Amino acid sequence: MSARPETFRNLDIGSGVRANAARFPDKIAIRQGDRTLSYGALGQRMARVANGVRAAGIGAGRTVAILSANLPEYFEVVAGASAKGAAVATVNPRQTEAEIRAILDDCDAGLVFADPTSAEIARAATDAPLRVFGADYEGWLAKASDSDPGPPPEEWQTFAIPYTSGTTGKPKGVCLSHRSRVMSFFAFASVYGCFGTGDRFLVTTPLFHGGGFAFPMATLFLGGEVELMPHYAPDLLLSMLAEGRHSGTFMVPTQFHGMFDLAPRDQARLSAHRLSSVICNAAPLPEETKLQVLDRFGDGVLHETYGSTEAGVITNLYPHQMRAKQNCAGRPIVGQQVRLLDEAGHAVVRGEIGELFANGPTLFNGYWKRPEATQEAMRDGWFSAGDLARMDEDGFLYILDRRKDMILSGGVNIYPRDIEEVLFTLPGVAEATVVGVPDPRWGEAVCAFLRPDGEAPDAETVLALCRERLAPHKVPKHVRYIDEIPRNVAGKVLKRVLREKAAGTS
Repeated sequence: MSARPETFRNLDIGSGVRANAARFPDKIAIRQGDRTLSYGALGQRMARVANGVRAAGIGAGRTVAILSANLPEYFEVVAGASAKGAAVATVNPRQTEAEIRAILDDCDAGLVFADPTSAEIARAATDAPLRVFGADYEGWLAKASDSDPGPPPEEWQTFAIPYTSGTTGKPKGVCLSHRSRVMSFFAFASVYGCFGTGDRFLVTTPLFHGGGFAFPMATLFLGGEVELMPHYAPDLLLSMLAEGRHSGTFMVPTQFHGMFDLAPRDQARLSAHRLSSVICNAAPLPEETKLQVLDRFGDGVLHETYGSTEAGVITNLYPHQMRAKQNCAGRPIVGQQVRLLDEAGHAVVRGEIGELFANGPTLFNGYWKRPEATQEAMRDGWFSAGDLARMDEDGFLYILDRRKDMILSGGVNIYPRDIEEVLFTLPGVAEATVVGVPDPRWGEAVCAFLRPDGEAPDAETVLALCRERLAPHKVPKHVRYIDEIPRNVAGKVLKRVLREKAAGTS
């Protein structure tokens, strides 16, 4: 094996920030309300975190954890702690104490960082040392050196461990390497074009989520400005976008629904935005919602991507393709390869349905302490999130459903998204989702859950439209109304919860 050239440099997520701190130290890196943090200050504080974590005896192969709302400290902890090889478990602070304890025990965190709101539940969930943002954290930071923490970690080392949402079971820790995310950052620059030195990126989603962290961290790596919302609310998001100060943002479909529930005169203010890229990911974007986005934001702005925490962004449908390709997730982005396989592992022909496998430089290292789960998700070095898709003759992908969400009724495969797209066109329906429920005759029956928007259509109206637009076996056997469709923080529908709720359907 040949030796590394003398010019070799590891790719680590903090290197971009350190380079930016050297070339424009006074430039604003992060903004939240009246608070700003320059690149120079961010680089210095990252160094203090790195040295403080090392002084606590936590180095390569060890973990720390963070439970926090979106704050500037989030970036300095993740980029700083990982600079000496530690991995940072990014934990959802809105979970129950038992759920948080299970994750902190699973990742074996040797040090925990928390915002003041999350400090109490963090103390209850772990015996590990705790640093609370505010006076306690600032005091700890002041005692640490701001000198260069030394050589960076190997680029394949894990820098972060976000936990999967648990839509189908117990959450798993996803081990992300420095290299995988830096390669993502370069790909983002190529695809979305809103992360440069003249850009300001608005953060609307939680930083503990994979995509929620990756897009703003790409901005900091590439020299742009990150703005964190003080808190999330649909009216505040609309107001900030309407100010016309941002060039890019990442949103999930449920956030669009929240804005579109506001008064039409408020929505009209979106015409003032200067966004060049609105990136949508984490859950399928219904065609009806997509058309609303194009109507309010204008053509030439929306990107719909497909990916996962484990694999990063895999495909993208560009703004100029939005109206030509319906219910489409686009084609693979730079560096990514995909293939669709049947249950026997054979490639399917174009137009047929198969399980989507991806391969590229942004793949994860595996699941934390779950080699069996890692092996189950991989096939010959290719990763699958369990999604079913088809590819058209032009190479565009159409994500149908998760394999586990497919409904088998009377021996026929039914894909819930086909039905959901029809339900979304009904006046009076704000959101719709479909699950399979046990049925003594058919094995599984289709059950539709609807969240009304004003006066809801009655069940017979719903079924009449379905009979008109769908094959008979796809028409729901049950229609249920619900005040709120359960979702995780990424906006993905918790169909497991709905199946449990529908278990009594007769």
